[in-house]
Amino acid sequence: MKKPEIIIALDVPNRVLLHQALGKLPRECAWIKIGLELFCAEGPAILDAVGDVPRKIFLDLKLHDIPRTVERAVEAIRNYPVSLLTLHASGGEAMLKAAVSAAAGSNLHLLAVTVLTSLDATDLHRQSIANTPGQQVENLAALALACGVHGVVASPREADAIRRQCGDDFLIVTPGIRPAQADVQDQKRVATPRDAVLAGASHLVIGRPILEAPDPGAAYLAIQQEIDAAVADRR
Repeated sequence: MKKPEIIIALDVPNRVLLHQALGKLPRECAWIKIGLELFCAEGPAILDAVGDVPRKIFLDLKLHDIPRTVERAVEAIRNYPVSLLTLHASGGEAMLKAAVSAAAGSNLHLLAVTVLTSLDATDLHRQSIANTPGQQVENLAALALACGVHGVVASPREADAIRRQCGDDFLIVTPGIRPAQADVQDQKRVATPRDAVLAGASHLVIGRPILEAPDPGAAYLAIQQEIDAAVADRR
């Protein structure tokens, strides 16, 4: 496995705040996440407005529609400067395979969203899903792998089971990462950077703990050092 990478979540509502957030990032930061709110507010042009420092873009749109619609959406997005794109695993086999077909031959990698980190067992039960969040994540990860999807988005708590189930080359992108003592905010299934790395995460999505820190650059580097130490312990 490659060393896990940090993806900075730029969950802001407009271009002005995006530029403010970008100005806080150290040059070492190689990945940024653009979410649904910003993409809808500013349109695809926002993907070309991420500053002078070359960075890879994780476009977190969580596509979920009939197969043909998702296929056409992926065909359009593959022409953007995007490296990772999300879609819901619960969209089913036909939808996932249509997306994989549309992305084939491009540099775009697809991530299947399993169970949102804002959901817990009670939330699943209210949707008539008897599985625990962990069981549901494993089922959806297996489906994504079988359909040729490059990886999944999943809680750090489920990363270890997914890694054992899906192998070393499967991408596992983990939101809900909070340094020790940080506010968990709207996430219900969270973990520290060290926990996520030891569990097998390939990418760690972190936003507010870095961007809202008194010194975002120092916060980023501290988390990177925690990741490096965890990688050394994992060997």
